Amino acid sequence: MNRTNIQHLLSLPVIVAALGYFVDIYDLLLFGIVRVPSLKSLGLNPDEAGAIILNWQMFGLLLGGVLWGVLGDKKGRLSVLFGSILVYSLANIACGFLPKMGSENLVFYYSMLRFIAGIGLAGELGAGITLVSESLPTHLRAIGTSLVAGFGLLGAVVANFTVGLSPDWTYAYFIGGGMGLALLILRIGVVESGVFKNIQQNNEIRRGNFFDLFRKKDRLIRYLKCIAIGLPTWFCIGILAMFGNQFGVAFGLGDSISPGECIMWAYIGISAGDFLSGFISNALRSRKKAILGMLIFTLAGVILMLTTNYTSASTYYFYCVWLGLGTGYWAMFVTIGAEHFGTNLRATAATTIPNMVRGMVVPMVFFFDFFKVNQGVVGAAIWVGLACFGLGIYSIITIPETHGKSLDFIEE
Repeated sequence: MNRTNIQHLLSLPVIVAALGYFVDIYDLLLFGIVRVPSLKSLGLNPDEAGAIILNWQMFGLLLGGVLWGVLGDKKGRLSVLFGSILVYSLANIACGFLPKMGSENLVFYYSMLRFIAGIGLAGELGAGITLVSESLPTHLRAIGTSLVAGFGLLGAVVANFTVGLSPDWTYAYFIGGGMGLALLILRIGVVESGVFKNIQQNNEIRRGNFFDLFRKKDRLIRYLKCIAIGLPTWFCIGILAMFGNQFGVAFGLGDSISPGECIMWAYIGISAGDFLSGFISNALRSRKKAILGMLIFTLAGVILMLTTNYTSASTYYFYCVWLGLGTGYWAMFVTIGAEHFGTNLRATAATTIPNMVRGMVVPMVFFFDFFKVNQGVVGAAIWVGLACFGLGIYSIITIPETHGKSLDFIEE
């Protein structure tokens, strides 16, 4: 790789997008990590109240994905990078003051703050990946977005260590919000995407209309398939990792499995997988082959995780790393979302697609709880997992290839 390529990959848009995604992931997963200690300290049930609060956060992600995506195509990618981080940083700082809010309506207050944080968190990844994809040369696009996601996902590891080293869970929220506000200063030097600038002043081009994604059958199918490709990633995180304590009980390990540890080990694997996925995609000259291979690898890990006779929590954590490594195609998944749509709808698509996947945690948790009544924790996970992996594998096999595709086009 020559010096010119290195300069491209270490350019300010890539660095700022990577740091932004780092803070985004830190704040996004922080509730999952502090769910049990924070809710216990507030006198709430970690499972019942936790599910309610998590659902509100995911609803926020769904709504925010649409709002920020439309704004990114109408006003520019940078407007989203600034606005979204301001919203979720302030919401996370407010979460640190929950113990000061009295004992009444704490579930409501916690839910609303995570809902607002979810709205803010929805804009970071899609806008960052869109900006980087449009700023880098075609042959470096996959590697650049992988560097962004690979570094950014380490935010989950730092979040877990922060919680472990802090004297109280509220400190982790203050730190996350503070990092976000500090990042706003660094973003001042980032310039807008040249591809977007080319159409920004053309009022004849229809930009950022969310419903345009549904107006043509081919476009709608592309959009739904892009969403389906990402479902296995959040099945592994939203069910197998975040509710790891429930699987610990089911496997006879008592309360020895910590959801925070599960998330940390999973994201160590995801970070490594994301760093690798761009290089694998470049080597195979195919997004589809890279993601399909990683999906099959992940599915094998899920099967082993749910059928192993456990003697210690460390074995479950090992499988969390395995699943993380396999679902490290997240960067390629978001890049595919950006590559499949024209400049006038790219931010809308690239921002809503990952947040639709995150929002699918709500029905995943609903069906997980529904099947759990008769099938148990493991049986419920099998049914939900079959649906997620079935849709994901079908979609990546049937969606068009985008490796090497020019992004300088618009949707009619």
